[in-house]
Amino acid sequence: MSREIPLYTLEGVRDADASTHYFTTDDGLGLSLLRFCRAPCRDVVVIIHGLTTSSDMFIQPEHENLVNCLLDAGFTDVWTLDFRMSNRHAYNLQPSDWSMDDCALYDHPAAMAKVREVAGEDVNLHVICHCLGAMSFTMALFAGTVTGIRSCIANSVALTPHVPTWSRIKGHVFPFIIERLLQQPYVSPRWSEDPRLTIGKLLSKLISLFHRECDVPACHMLSLMWGTGWPALYHHENLDEITHRRGADLYGPVGLNYHKHVLKMLGEGHRTVRMKPEDPRYAELPEDYIAAAATIETPCLFMTGADNRVFTDSNIHCHQALEAVVPGRHQLAIFEGYGHQDVFMGKRIHEDIFPRLQRFLMENAG
Repeated sequence: MSREIPLYTLEGVRDADASTHYFTTDDGLGLSLLRFCRAPCRDVVVIIHGLTTSSDMFIQPEHENLVNCLLDAGFTDVWTLDFRMSNRHAYNLQPSDWSMDDCALYDHPAAMAKVREVAGEDVNLHVICHCLGAMSFTMALFAGTVTGIRSCIANSVALTPHVPTWSRIKGHVFPFIIERLLQQPYVSPRWSEDPRLTIGKLLSKLISLFHRECDVPACHMLSLMWGTGWPALYHHENLDEITHRRGADLYGPVGLNYHKHVLKMLGEGHRTVRMKPEDPRYAELPEDYIAAAATIETPCLFMTGADNRVFTDSNIHCHQALEAVVPGRHQLAIFEGYGHQDVFMGKRIHEDIFPRLQRFLMENAG
Protein backbone atom coordinates (compact mmCIF):
# COMPACT_ATOMS: atom_id res chain seq x y z
CA MET A 1 0.00 0.00 0.00
CA SER A 2 1.12 3.59 -0.56
CA ARG A 3 1.45 5.81 2.48
CA GLU A 4 1.00 9.57 2.64
CA ILE A 5 3.30 9.63 5.68
CA PRO A 6 6.07 7.04 6.17
CA LEU A 7 5.61 4.47 8.90
CA TYR A 8 7.48 5.32 12.11
CA THR A 9 8.82 8.57 10.68
CA LEU A 10 10.58 11.11 12.89
CA GLU A 11 10.12 13.90 10.34
CA GLY A 12 7.48 15.60 12.44
CA VAL A 13 10.00 16.99 14.94
CA ARG A 14 11.93 20.11 13.95
CA ASP A 15 15.44 21.23 14.86
CA ALA A 16 16.22 18.55 17.44
CA ASP A 17 18.76 15.75 17.69
CA ALA A 18 16.82 12.49 17.67
CA SER A 19 18.28 9.36 19.25
CA THR A 20 16.99 5.96 20.34
CA HIS A 21 17.81 4.56 23.76
CA TYR A 22 17.19 0.90 24.50
CA PHE A 23 16.70 -0.63 27.92
CA THR A 24 15.72 -3.97 29.43
CA THR A 25 13.03 -4.65 32.02
CA ASP A 26 13.49 -6.96 34.99
CA ASP A 27 11.14 -9.48 33.36
CA GLY A 28 13.34 -9.64 30.26
CA LEU A 29 11.78 -7.35 27.64
CA GLY A 30 13.72 -5.00 25.39
CA LEU A 31 11.98 -1.60 25.22
CA SER A 32 12.97 1.81 23.90
CA LEU A 33 12.84 5.57 24.32
CA LEU A 34 13.13 8.27 21.68
CA ARG A 35 14.98 11.40 22.77
CA PHE A 36 14.44 14.73 21.02
CA CYS A 37 17.03 17.15 22.34
CA ARG A 38 17.85 20.74 21.39
CA ALA A 39 19.92 21.28 24.52
CA PRO A 40 20.28 19.60 27.92
CA CYS A 41 17.96 21.18 30.47
CA ARG A 42 16.95 20.89 34.09
CA ASP A 43 13.32 19.95 33.43
CA VAL A 44 13.04 16.85 31.26
CA VAL A 45 9.66 15.69 29.91
CA VAL A 46 8.83 12.03 29.28
CA ILE A 47 5.69 11.28 27.24
CA ILE A 48 3.91 7.91 27.40
CA HIS A 49 1.42 6.58 24.83
CA GLY A 50 -1.62 4.38 25.41
CA LEU A 51 -2.57 0.86 24.34
CA THR A 52 -2.05 0.07 20.63
CA THR A 53 -0.43 3.43 19.87
CA SER A 54 3.22 4.52 20.18
CA SER A 55 5.54 7.52 20.22
CA ASP A 56 4.12 8.35 16.79
CA MET A 57 0.98 9.91 18.29
CA PHE A 58 3.14 12.69 19.77
CA ILE A 59 5.34 13.44 16.73
CA GLN A 60 2.83 13.58 13.86
CA PRO A 61 4.13 15.63 10.91
CA GLU A 62 0.69 16.55 9.56
CA HIS A 63 0.08 19.14 12.30
CA GLU A 64 1.75 20.77 15.29
CA ASN A 65 2.56 17.97 17.70
CA LEU A 66 3.25 17.75 21.42
CA VAL A 67 7.01 17.22 21.17
CA ASN A 68 7.50 20.30 18.97
CA CYS A 69 5.35 22.45 21.22
CA LEU A 70 7.29 21.41 24.32
CA LEU A 71 10.63 22.05 22.62
CA ASP A 72 9.43 25.49 21.48
CA ALA A 73 8.17 26.25 25.00
CA GLY A 74 11.66 25.83 26.46
CA PHE A 75 11.53 22.17 27.49
CA THR A 76 14.47 21.37 25.26
CA ASP A 77 14.96 17.71 26.27
CA VAL A 78 11.85 15.62 25.50
CA TRP A 79 11.60 11.83 25.55
CA THR A 80 8.86 9.51 24.31
CA LEU A 81 8.57 6.02 25.77
CA ASP A 82 7.60 2.94 23.75
CA PHE A 83 6.75 0.38 26.42
CA ARG A 84 5.29 -3.09 26.00
CA MET A 85 1.94 -1.71 24.75
CA SER A 86 3.59 0.12 21.81
CA ASN A 87 2.93 -0.88 18.22
CA ARG A 88 6.60 -0.06 17.53
CA HIS A 89 7.33 -3.36 19.28
CA ALA A 90 5.97 -6.80 18.44
CA TYR A 91 4.75 -7.73 21.91
CA ASN A 92 1.07 -7.05 21.23
CA LEU A 93 1.11 -9.71 18.50
CA GLN A 94 1.93 -12.60 20.81
CA PRO A 95 -0.45 -14.21 23.32
CA SER A 96 0.43 -13.24 26.87
CA ASP A 97 -1.10 -12.77 30.30
CA TRP A 98 0.38 -9.30 30.81
CA SER A 99 -1.66 -6.61 32.48
CA MET A 100 -1.14 -3.06 33.73
CA ASP A 101 0.62 -4.64 36.70
CA ASP A 102 3.55 -5.65 34.49
CA CYS A 103 3.85 -2.13 33.08
CA ALA A 104 3.75 -0.54 36.55
CA LEU A 105 6.20 -3.01 38.06
CA TYR A 106 8.68 -3.44 35.20
CA ASP A 107 8.34 -0.96 32.31
CA HIS A 108 7.98 2.45 33.91
CA PRO A 109 10.67 2.06 36.60
CA ALA A 110 13.19 0.84 34.00
CA ALA A 111 12.27 3.66 31.61
CA MET A 112 12.69 6.39 34.23
CA ALA A 113 16.02 4.88 35.29
CA LYS A 114 17.23 4.98 31.67
CA VAL A 115 16.25 8.62 31.25
CA ARG A 116 18.13 9.56 34.42
CA GLU A 117 21.15 7.52 33.34
CA VAL A 118 21.40 9.50 30.09
CA ALA A 119 20.00 12.93 30.98
CA GLY A 120 21.42 13.10 34.50
CA GLU A 121 20.47 11.80 37.92
CA ASP A 122 19.62 15.31 39.13
CA VAL A 123 17.15 16.32 36.41
CA ASN A 124 13.52 17.07 37.22
CA LEU A 125 11.36 14.47 35.48
CA HIS A 126 7.91 15.50 34.28
CA VAL A 127 5.62 12.86 32.80
CA ILE A 128 2.74 13.28 30.35
CA CYS A 129 0.83 10.02 29.92
CA HIS A 130 -2.24 8.83 28.06
CA CYS A 131 -4.92 6.10 28.26
CA LEU A 132 -3.62 2.82 29.71
CA GLY A 133 -0.17 4.38 29.66
CA ALA A 134 -1.63 6.91 32.12
CA MET A 135 -3.31 4.22 34.19
CA SER A 136 -0.20 2.05 34.42
CA PHE A 137 2.11 5.02 35.09
CA THR A 138 -0.07 6.47 37.85
CA MET A 139 -0.23 2.97 39.32
CA ALA A 140 3.59 2.96 39.33
CA LEU A 141 3.64 6.46 40.83
CA PHE A 142 1.17 5.73 43.63
CA ALA A 143 2.70 2.29 44.30
CA GLY A 144 6.14 3.86 44.67
CA THR A 145 7.79 1.78 41.94
CA VAL A 146 8.75 5.10 40.37
CA THR A 147 9.87 7.97 42.58
CA GLY A 148 11.20 11.50 42.28
CA ILE A 149 8.72 12.57 39.59
CA ARG A 150 8.38 16.36 39.60
CA SER A 151 4.93 16.47 37.99
CA CYS A 152 2.53 14.23 36.09
CA ILE A 153 -0.16 14.95 33.50
CA ALA A 154 -2.52 11.98 33.01
CA ASN A 155 -5.11 11.92 30.24
CA SER A 156 -8.46 10.14 30.21
CA VAL A 157 -7.95 7.57 32.99
CA ALA A 158 -5.75 7.01 36.04
CA LEU A 159 -6.75 5.19 39.24
CA THR A 160 -10.57 5.14 38.97
CA PRO A 161 -11.67 3.69 35.61
CA HIS A 162 -15.20 4.26 34.32
CA VAL A 163 -16.48 3.27 30.87
CA PRO A 164 -19.79 3.53 28.97
CA THR A 165 -22.34 0.76 29.56
CA TRP A 166 -21.98 -0.64 26.04
CA SER A 167 -18.19 -0.80 26.47
CA ARG A 168 -18.65 -2.84 29.63
CA ILE A 169 -20.99 -5.23 27.81
CA LYS A 170 -18.45 -5.55 25.00
CA GLY A 171 -15.77 -6.27 27.58
CA HIS A 172 -17.66 -9.36 28.70
CA VAL A 173 -18.57 -10.61 25.22
CA PHE A 174 -15.74 -9.47 22.94
CA PRO A 175 -12.91 -11.67 24.32
CA PHE A 176 -15.08 -14.80 24.06
CA ILE A 177 -15.92 -14.06 20.43
CA ILE A 178 -12.39 -13.13 19.35
CA GLU A 179 -10.39 -15.68 21.32
CA ARG A 180 -12.72 -18.66 21.65
CA LEU A 181 -15.05 -18.58 18.66
CA LEU A 182 -12.83 -16.92 16.04
CA GLN A 183 -9.54 -18.25 17.49
CA GLN A 184 -7.73 -14.96 16.91
CA PRO A 185 -4.75 -14.05 19.17
CA TYR A 186 -5.35 -10.33 18.69
CA VAL A 187 -7.68 -7.81 17.10
CA SER A 188 -6.34 -5.40 14.49
CA PRO A 189 -7.55 -2.13 12.95
CA ARG A 190 -5.70 -3.18 9.76
CA TRP A 191 -7.72 -6.33 9.12
CA SER A 192 -9.50 -4.72 6.16
CA GLU A 193 -6.13 -4.59 4.37
CA ASP A 194 -5.47 -8.35 4.58
CA PRO A 195 -4.38 -9.42 1.06
CA ARG A 196 -6.69 -12.44 1.09
CA LEU A 197 -10.03 -13.27 2.64
CA THR A 198 -9.45 -13.94 6.33
CA ILE A 199 -11.61 -14.13 9.44
CA GLY A 200 -10.28 -10.72 10.43
CA LYS A 201 -11.16 -9.20 7.08
CA LEU A 202 -14.67 -10.62 7.28
CA LEU A 203 -15.10 -9.20 10.78
CA SER A 204 -13.88 -5.80 9.62
CA LYS A 205 -16.41 -5.79 6.78
CA LEU A 206 -19.16 -6.76 9.20
CA ILE A 207 -18.25 -3.99 11.65
CA SER A 208 -18.19 -1.42 8.83
CA LEU A 209 -21.84 -2.22 8.09
CA PHE A 210 -22.70 -0.66 11.46
CA HIS A 211 -20.44 2.38 11.06
CA ARG A 212 -21.69 4.66 8.29
CA GLU A 213 -20.12 7.81 9.78
CA CYS A 214 -17.06 7.54 7.51
CA ASP A 215 -15.45 5.31 4.88
CA VAL A 216 -12.29 4.34 6.80
CA PRO A 217 -12.48 0.68 7.96
CA ALA A 218 -9.67 1.15 10.51
CA CYS A 219 -11.73 3.88 12.18
CA HIS A 220 -14.66 1.46 12.46
CA MET A 221 -12.48 -1.26 13.98
CA LEU A 222 -11.05 1.20 16.51
CA SER A 223 -14.57 1.99 17.66
CA LEU A 224 -15.09 -1.74 18.19
CA MET A 225 -11.81 -2.10 20.08
CA TRP A 226 -12.28 0.94 22.33
CA GLY A 227 -15.20 2.89 23.67
CA THR A 228 -18.73 3.52 22.51
CA GLY A 229 -19.65 5.82 19.67
CA TRP A 230 -19.58 6.57 15.96
CA PRO A 231 -16.65 7.14 16.15
CA ALA A 232 -15.61 6.32 19.72
CA LEU A 233 -12.05 7.59 20.10
CA TYR A 234 -12.35 11.15 18.80
CA HIS A 235 -14.47 13.65 16.94
CA HIS A 236 -13.85 13.41 13.20
CA GLU A 237 -13.85 17.18 12.85
CA ASN A 238 -10.95 17.48 15.29
CA LEU A 239 -8.63 15.34 13.16
CA ASP A 240 -6.63 16.23 10.10
CA GLU A 241 -8.00 13.98 7.36
CA ILE A 242 -4.54 12.46 6.86
CA THR A 243 -4.56 11.42 10.53
CA HIS A 244 -7.98 9.88 10.06
CA ARG A 245 -6.91 7.94 6.97
CA ARG A 246 -3.72 6.55 8.53
CA GLY A 247 -5.37 5.20 11.65
CA ALA A 248 -4.21 1.67 10.82
CA ASP A 249 -0.61 2.88 11.12
CA LEU A 250 -1.08 4.93 14.27
CA TYR A 251 -2.99 2.25 16.21
CA GLY A 252 -1.69 -1.31 16.14
CA PRO A 253 -3.18 -4.75 16.81
CA VAL A 254 -3.42 -6.05 20.36
CA GLY A 255 -4.59 -8.99 22.43
CA LEU A 256 -7.36 -8.55 24.96
CA ASN A 257 -5.64 -9.15 28.30
CA TYR A 258 -5.37 -5.45 29.12
CA HIS A 259 -9.09 -5.11 28.40
CA LYS A 260 -9.73 -7.93 30.87
CA HIS A 261 -7.74 -6.11 33.55
CA VAL A 262 -9.82 -2.96 33.06
CA LEU A 263 -12.98 -5.07 33.28
CA LYS A 264 -11.81 -6.54 36.58
CA MET A 265 -11.19 -3.03 37.94
CA LEU A 266 -14.70 -1.98 36.96
CA GLY A 267 -16.05 -4.93 38.93
CA GLU A 268 -13.96 -4.00 41.96
CA GLY A 269 -15.66 -0.67 42.51
CA HIS A 270 -14.02 1.27 39.66
CA ARG A 271 -10.59 1.21 41.27
CA THR A 272 -7.20 -0.05 40.22
CA VAL A 273 -6.50 -3.54 41.56
CA ARG A 274 -4.01 -6.25 40.74
CA MET A 275 -4.98 -8.63 37.95
CA LYS A 276 -3.61 -11.64 39.84
CA PRO A 277 -3.47 -10.69 43.53
CA GLU A 278 -2.30 -14.17 44.52
CA ASP A 279 0.78 -14.04 42.26
CA PRO A 280 3.88 -13.27 44.39
CA ARG A 281 5.53 -11.44 41.48
CA TYR A 282 3.15 -8.53 42.05
CA ALA A 283 3.22 -8.45 45.84
CA GLU A 284 5.04 -5.10 45.71
CA LEU A 285 1.94 -3.48 44.20
CA PRO A 286 -0.71 -2.25 46.66
CA GLU A 287 -4.26 -3.46 47.07
CA ASP A 288 -5.51 0.14 47.25
CA TYR A 289 -3.65 2.82 45.30
CA ILE A 290 -5.62 5.70 46.80
CA ALA A 291 -4.59 4.65 50.31
CA ALA A 292 -1.07 5.99 49.79
CA ALA A 293 -2.22 9.24 48.18
CA ALA A 294 -1.23 11.42 51.12
CA THR A 295 2.40 10.30 50.85
CA ILE A 296 2.73 10.91 47.09
CA GLU A 297 3.91 14.49 46.75
CA THR A 298 3.97 14.61 42.93
CA PRO A 299 1.31 17.06 41.73
CA CYS A 300 -0.87 15.63 38.97
CA LEU A 301 -3.01 17.28 36.33
CA PHE A 302 -5.85 14.94 35.47
CA MET A 303 -7.21 15.85 32.05
CA THR A 304 -9.99 14.58 29.82
CA GLY A 305 -12.07 15.56 26.85
CA ALA A 306 -15.59 16.54 27.86
CA ASP A 307 -16.91 14.08 25.25
CA ASN A 308 -14.73 11.15 26.29
CA ARG A 309 -16.47 8.00 25.01
CA VAL A 310 -13.76 5.59 26.10
CA PHE A 311 -13.15 6.30 29.80
CA THR A 312 -15.96 8.86 30.23
CA ASP A 313 -15.47 10.81 33.49
CA SER A 314 -12.77 8.55 34.99
CA ASN A 315 -10.34 11.36 35.68
CA ILE A 316 -13.02 13.55 37.23
CA HIS A 317 -13.64 10.75 39.72
CA CYS A 318 -9.90 10.33 40.29
CA HIS A 319 -9.43 14.03 41.00
CA GLN A 320 -12.36 13.99 43.41
CA ALA A 321 -10.99 10.94 45.24
CA LEU A 322 -7.55 12.49 45.65
CA GLU A 323 -8.95 15.90 46.54
CA ALA A 324 -10.63 14.28 49.52
CA VAL A 325 -7.24 13.03 50.74
CA VAL A 326 -4.89 15.89 49.80
CA PRO A 327 -6.95 19.00 48.99
CA GLY A 328 -5.34 21.31 46.47
CA ARG A 329 -2.40 19.12 45.50
CA HIS A 330 -3.80 17.98 42.17
CA GLN A 331 -5.59 19.73 39.31
CA LEU A 332 -8.32 18.87 36.80
CA ALA A 333 -8.69 20.07 33.20
CA ILE A 334 -11.74 19.29 31.04
CA PHE A 335 -11.52 20.19 27.35
CA GLU A 336 -14.83 21.00 25.68
CA GLY A 337 -15.39 19.56 22.22
CA TYR A 338 -12.77 16.83 22.62
CA GLY A 339 -12.87 13.11 23.29
CA HIS A 340 -10.32 10.51 24.29
CA GLN A 341 -7.61 10.54 21.62
CA ASP A 342 -8.02 13.85 19.81
CA VAL A 343 -6.62 15.84 22.77
CA PHE A 344 -3.17 14.65 21.55
CA MET A 345 -3.83 13.90 17.88
CA GLY A 346 -6.15 16.71 16.77
CA LYS A 347 -5.23 19.39 14.24
CA ARG A 348 -5.87 22.34 16.63
CA ILE A 349 -4.41 20.92 19.82
CA HIS A 350 -1.51 23.40 19.84
CA GLU A 351 -4.13 26.12 20.38
CA ASP A 352 -6.85 24.29 22.34
CA ILE A 353 -4.94 21.86 24.59
CA PHE A 354 -1.21 22.38 24.89
CA PRO A 355 -1.17 25.86 26.49
CA ARG A 356 -2.91 24.37 29.54
CA LEU A 357 -0.38 21.54 29.76
CA GLN A 358 2.56 23.91 29.36
CA ARG A 359 1.21 26.14 32.12
CA PHE A 360 1.07 23.20 34.51
CA LEU A 361 4.61 22.16 33.61
CA MET A 362 5.91 25.69 34.14
CA GLU A 363 4.20 25.89 37.53
CA ASN A 364 6.16 22.81 38.60
CA ALA A 365 9.47 23.43 36.85
CA GLY A 366 12.58 23.59 39.00
